[in-house]
Amino acid sequence: MAATCAPASSILDGMAPHVWQGPTACQDWYRDVLVAGEREDAKGYFVALAEPRHVDVTGDRAYVVIPATMTFKVHDKQETQTGSTFTVALQKLANGWRITAWAWSKGPK
Repeated sequence: MAATCAPASSILDGMAPHVWQGPTACQDWYRDVLVAGEREDAKGYFVALAEPRHVDVTGDRAYVVIPATMTFKVHDKQETQTGSTFTVALQKLANGWRITAWAWSKGPK
């Protein structure tokens, strides 16, 4: 996952501490996901992305808003989080498009 991030990224998520920034933002967020998953007995996360609602590309920058659904298990019970939104800012670098910032907004369920 870290390979998809730009050298410096920002992440905004519903999980505490809610904001991660800098050259290790993606790794730090992932570490915190694993810690929270262990604490809450959550695992098997899978995110399905739908057709983007909004795409704006200007030169080497892009902004994309995508409806998303996340499934996972908590205490071995299947959970589905619907109506979520994944918003991402991208920059085209020498090695391709990379994430400079992303935010996850939970849906109603």
